[in-house]
Amino acid sequence: MNFISEKAKIGENVKIGKFTVIEEDVEIGENTTIGNNVTIYKGTKIGKNVRIDDNTVIGKQPMRAKNSIFQKEKKEIPPCEIGDNTLIGTSTVIYAGCKIGQNCLIADLATVREDVEIGEMTIIGRGVAVENKTKIGRKCKIETNAYITALSQIGDEVFIAPCVATSNDNSAGREPDRAQKMKGPVIKDKARIGVNATILPGKIINEDAFVGAGAVVTKDVESCKVVIGNPAREK
Repeated sequence: MNFISEKAKIGENVKIGKFTVIEEDVEIGENTTIGNNVTIYKGTKIGKNVRIDDNTVIGKQPMRAKNSIFQKEKKEIPPCEIGDNTLIGTSTVIYAGCKIGQNCLIADLATVREDVEIGEMTIIGRGVAVENKTKIGRKCKIETNAYITALSQIGDEVFIAPCVATSNDNSAGREPDRAQKMKGPVIKDKARIGVNATILPGKIINEDAFVGAGAVVTKDVESCKVVIGNPAREK
């Protein structure tokens, strides 16, 4: 049994599985397939030829801990938007305020937090976490279990290997005014980050740079340079 609001707008040839909830003012384009036990929150806009697999949640409003640095921000975030021909895997959670471009893949078990933008033809791999207020360009590939911290800026055609970790808080949560100082990494067009690398807060990986596997980036990386080691140094 499904719950589909009378105020939802559903295009032609849309297939909807069992036990799915579609709230008011949701828009779903033609030829879209929605799996079983999916929840799509109010106002969400889904393009044509989209596939959403079982147990996925789309348009979830964020939770705010009492001590969250984002506690003072607006309570209700606008609905999310998902472009045409995008594939969304099983047990994925996509929050409100997200804008996901056309022809993307958001794989199984991924989490995409609020106020995230993802460009067309980008792949977000299995189990990847993309935190809030992040912008990711087009034709990127972010692989299994990578962690993209809040406030990150990622350009076009960037490759991020499995289990890469990024960070945005040099105080590790200690400074009361850390919200004003927090800064995610900037990873520019065509940069490549190897498996298990760690990028410290606010560091810039410039165009076409390569960060080797396991490297710890404590300084900006110049364009077209290769860095390896802990701390990362030019090869």
